[in-house]
Amino acid sequence: MLREEFIKIGSKYVETSRLRASDGGEVLVLLHEGLGCVKLWGKFPSKLKEKFGLSVFSYSRFGYGRSSGIALPRSLDYLREEALEVLPSILSIFELDSYTLVGHSDGASIALNYAALVNDPKLKSLVLLAPHVKVEKKTVDEIRQVSDSYESSDLREKLRKYHKENVECAFYGWSQSWLNPDFARWSLEDVLRKIRIPVLAIRGTDDPYNTNSHVESIRENVSGLTWVASIAECGHSPHRDSPDSTLKSIESFRAAAKL
Repeated sequence: MLREEFIKIGSKYVETSRLRASDGGEVLVLLHEGLGCVKLWGKFPSKLKEKFGLSVFSYSRFGYGRSSGIALPRSLDYLREEALEVLPSILSIFELDSYTLVGHSDGASIALNYAALVNDPKLKSLVLLAPHVKVEKKTVDEIRQVSDSYESSDLREKLRKYHKENVECAFYGWSQSWLNPDFARWSLEDVLRKIRIPVLAIRGTDDPYNTNSHVESIRENVSGLTWVASIAECGHSPHRDSPDSTLKSIESFRAAAKL
């Protein structure tokens, strides 16, 4: 059964959604993309629960969805701060016994930060959808193009459906961070070796936001066992563009990792 509720961290509220499995156990924790939120996962949480029989939990980060807003600009270290400050608080509130982090884009970067920098025995594995581990010119160029057309396109109204009063915070918090020249030095490659749990990295061959170098860096630098899946005719959102292939990749990964 789907349960949507708000939890409180300090003076701020976090929008959450949970699909409970009957037998408890491992939970799939979803970490959304740079313009995402709980609602933008669409049917994917239900597909995960149906496929694997596991509980699925997601939340909207501050400044997204119906969670509390934040002041802009974001810290340029926001991906690490989210992993070290916010995510641990959320996981502790729900007292989960074990979990896999399923991160999309920015959410994948947060998952990698958490796995590398937080000594958490409850974390069993990572599933990364369109992960970023560094800043590429291709990424910046695509975000700049989206940003330049934001005012004149219908993107604002499309996002407002999901982010309500957070729509400007969500868009500019994401775009202004990635377009800041100082953000060009951001990289996770120096911490990937600290990750010792199984990792699956999935990338669509038609992803406009990155190249294959990100999943290859994960394959080469993560200390734990890694699997890389490439999905043809798929863009930046494998779970939306090619849900069946994404679920099949996760199924093969879990079987190989004996999860």
